[in-house]
Amino acid sequence: MLEALLVALGHAIVYALAAGVLLVVAYYVLDLVTPGHLGSHLRGIDETGAESVHAASRSAGLVTASWLVSNALVLFTAIWTNGETSLGWALVWTLCFGLLGVALNAVMFFVVEALTPGDLRTIVCEPGPVRPLAYVAAASAISVALIVCASIA
Repeated sequence: MLEALLVALGHAIVYALAAGVLLVVAYYVLDLVTPGHLGSHLRGIDETGAESVHAASRSAGLVTASWLVSNALVLFTAIWTNGETSLGWALVWTLCFGLLGVALNAVMFFVVEALTPGDLRTIVCEPGPVRPLAYVAAASAISVALIVCASIA
């Protein structure tokens, strides 16, 4: 009984580390597709380098949060549906589908930008209240996750 618990705890640590790395990758991919430094838009760093609540982009916050939740849903589903198999195969499924989710979110971000008026990447990073286009980008990220999750299950 104790041995099974220790094995399960070990698997949880491996999955958590792998998922954490993939969520960091997802964040940096979003950082690459948006202008400037995403962290600066989230923290509200103005042109002088000072932190200001007025320089923060709530749209960037919404899109970033939806990307992280979207990719976490994919990782959760991959782990949940493959947890009964060997750790090796379950981890391979988790990594492959996790990377697929990140890639598809990036592609969908550019598709939304191509289909809507304006420059989505710039609009998402503008300081101030959440812009309607940010809701569309956030919804597309969650939609991608649900589709990938369905393909796993």
